[in-house]
Order: sequence, then C-alpha cells, then structure tokens
Amino acid sequence: MSNDKNNEQKNNQTNKKKLTYKEISQERAKDTSIARKIIIIVLVLLTLLIIFGGYSGYKYVKKGISPVDPNNEEIVEVTIPLGSSSTDIAHILKDNGVINNSLLYRFYVKFNNATDFQAGEYSLSPSMTLAEITAELETGSIQQDPQLRVTIPEGRNIEEIASLYEEHAGIAKADFIEKMQDKAYIKELISLYPNILTEDILHEDIIYPLEGYLFPATYEFYQKKPTVDQAVTKMLDKTNDVITVYYDQIEALEFSIHEIMTFASLVEEEAPTEEDRKLIAGVFYNRMDQEMMLQTDPTVIYAHGEHIPRLTYDHYEIDSPYNTYQVQGLPVGPISNFGESSLNAVLAPADSSYLYFLADSEGKVHYSRTYEEHQNLENKYIHNQ
Repeated sequence: MSNDKNNEQKNNQTNKKKLTYKEISQERAKDTSIARKIIIIVLVLLTLLIIFGGYSGYKYVKKGISPVDPNNEEIVEVTIPLGSSSTDIAHILKDNGVINNSLLYRFYVKFNNATDFQAGEYSLSPSMTLAEITAELETGSIQQDPQLRVTIPEGRNIEEIASLYEEHAGIAKADFIEKMQDKAYIKELISLYPNILTEDILHEDIIYPLEGYLFPATYEFYQKKPTVDQAVTKMLDKTNDVITVYYDQIEALEFSIHEIMTFASLVEEEAPTEEDRKLIAGVFYNRMDQEMMLQTDPTVIYAHGEHIPRLTYDHYEIDSPYNTYQVQGLPVGPISNFGESSLNAVLAPADSSYLYFLADSEGKVHYSRTYEEHQNLENKYIHNQ
C-alpha cells in the first residue's frame, strides 16, 4: 500500500510539472486581465464622480454669472442707496431680478476689483451681463450727507466695538456679538476676504474670530439704522485696503497673516507712542528669538474677559491660550484692533538688544537688557509708587 501511495504522489508531481510555459502564461494573463478590468471599473466610477461633481459645479457657476434672461430686455429701475456695501448691492440686484446669484456676484466684484460703485438710480435689465451691470453701477452719482458717523478708536476689542455701535448707530450690542459668533457668517466672510481672513480665525480657542480684524477709523452710514453686516463689511473693506499695501512685506516674513494681526494687536495695547511701538515690537522679536515667553499683561486681561486695573499674581495663573505668561510665543489670536503704525512697527521694528520694558505711572516706557536691570526699574517705578 505504501508503494502505491508513493507511486501516486510521484505521478501527481509529474503531472504538475507537465504545465507548459504557454499554459502558465495563459493563467497569468487571465489573472492580469481580471485585475485590469477591476482597475478600469474603479477608474471609470471615480471619473464619473469627478465629472458629475465638476459638471454640477460648472452649471452652478455658469448659471450664477450668466444673464438672468438673455431675451428679456424689460427695464428694471434699481435704487442703490448711499453707503451700500458690495453685499448690500448684490442682494438689491438679486431681489430686483437682474442677477442670478448674490454670492457669486460678490465673488465677481472681488476678483475684478470693482470697488467704485456709486449710489443712484439705475435702469437695468435681466438680459445684461455682470460686466454690463457692474459698468453701469460705476457711473451713477448722488449727493447726500451721511445719516450718522461712528468712530472706532485703536486698541478696541469686539465687545467695545459692539458697545460703540449700540451707542452711536442703534445696533443692539447683543445682535452684534451674536453675529461675531455665527460660524456660517464668518466662513462666508473668509471666502469674500481671502487676503486677510484665513481658516486660522476659526481655531476653537479663539473667542471672537474677527477680533483684531475690524479696523479703527470713522465710518459714515447713509442709513438711519445700519445692519451688523453693513458695519462689519465697511470695517473689513478698510482692513483689506490697509493690509493690501503691506501684503508683500507680510508674505516675506515667517509669520502668517493671522500671526501678524495678533502681533500688531499686542504692540497696540502696550505702546503709547510710535517710537515705543517700534521698540516694543523689537523687544518681542528679541524674546521670541531667545525662546522667552512674551509675558505681556494685556493678554492676561483679555483672557479674563474684563477690565482689570491692577493685576495680581492670581490673575497671571489663568489657564488660557491668550495668556502669554502661560504660552510660548504669540497668543492664539489678536486681543484688539490696531492702528497702521502698530502694523508698521511689527514689519519694521527698532533694532536693539532690549529684552524687557515697563511703563511708569505717567505712561513713560523704560527698557532694559537684563532681568537685573528690569528689577531695578520695577523697584524704582512700580513698587515704590
């Protein structure tokens, strides 16, 4: 029996060895063909998905930027009030049926740098292209005094700005604050102001995404009661205008636009004069170069969310990504808006070896190179007061 089994095994092995090269090649070709078919099917499915998604997006954009009705030359009288932002104008045009999509029109305006819109009465048509509508809007003129003016000073945070608009423009502070926490609204603004607003402002630890981005200036309104969006877009337009001038300088630095805005807000809060702004910016750079914490008191106050006349040791212990006594480098975001001179100081700081500074009771800033010098100044100007 054992011999029979051995013979059978030998016969099986012999049979297996009898496969020709042609047969082996055919087997491999069969396997390769199956794999190729599977890959082709997968690629076809992926291609169809991409084509369908791209085609849908193409149709959406094409419809949005095309005339509402090329064959309808009916005249529509459209009024653009004084002080209207690009957002207001887009909504007015959409409501009057002369454009298809207000959001895409706002993109069109931004990409074409069309900023010279004039208030007035316009005769428009659903058959007009976006270029024709935009050209018309840049020709009108109307003279009217503003209904109100709101001045936003340097060094103001979102809550202080909201209070100013409540006092001088009739915008409820609660409504302003609510809009500042509306993530959908913030994302829409990011898409409209890509040069200044980035995804960085949506960091989960940031209290108000637009903190620091609402530029200090006097704003005129031609409505008796402007909306939050009208106020915000006016300020962002101003910020965009200011930052655009320095954009090449900012891109040359190792900091992101958000970090520059944050840096400038710290300088604004600490420095009383233009000379001090440049010196203090230099101190901050020196401390970061030596991996020292910035340890700037305004960040502690901001972390507490209330005005604190005199900080105590307990205040410095607050666990917050804004507290520069706890975090290395810049805080998570700006702590206030800032003037152009503070931005200039960050981009062109004074060259010094100072690592410390403090302000005396009269607001004069004193600088020192060592901690020992700094302690002596503290004893002279702070502890002995």
